[in-house]
Amino acid sequence: MNLPEGIKSWLTVGETAARSGVAVSTLHFYEEKGLIRSTRTGGNQRRYARDVLRRVSFIRVAQRVGIPLSDIAAALSALPDGRTPNREDWTRLSSGWRAQLDERIDQLKKLRDSLGDCIGCGCLSIDKCRLRNPGDKLAERGPGPHRLLVAGDTSS
Repeated sequence: MNLPEGIKSWLTVGETAARSGVAVSTLHFYEEKGLIRSTRTGGNQRRYARDVLRRVSFIRVAQRVGIPLSDIAAALSALPDGRTPNREDWTRLSSGWRAQLDERIDQLKKLRDSLGDCIGCGCLSIDKCRLRNPGDKLAERGPGPHRLLVAGDTSS
């Protein structure tokens, strides 16, 4: 093996997948996106340093709360020397994501509260729509479910 010295033991891709709880294909995808790194043996097999387990956990937790992969990648690339995030890094990064998450929570609450009666589309085709749109005035705002959009949401 032509593995760098200084790391006591390396994990195979299968070991890393089993320990991290993600599929091998997910590890390959993360590596392709530059979120994790491996090194190769003389036989061109991937080997991961053990700290990749914490990095994968960081990625999965951030994804689970709804942080886009592009934002996770930017956060990881901002760490000095590509190191693995520690507790202080998570605290700093998660506080930066807080406003984004709060906005999503507001959007989901609004959707939940209106879901049974209307999707906020202004379609006028639902006879018991409580959000009627006389004269299709919402069309002036462009396409999308305007009654359910949270202020500042430009994704539609």
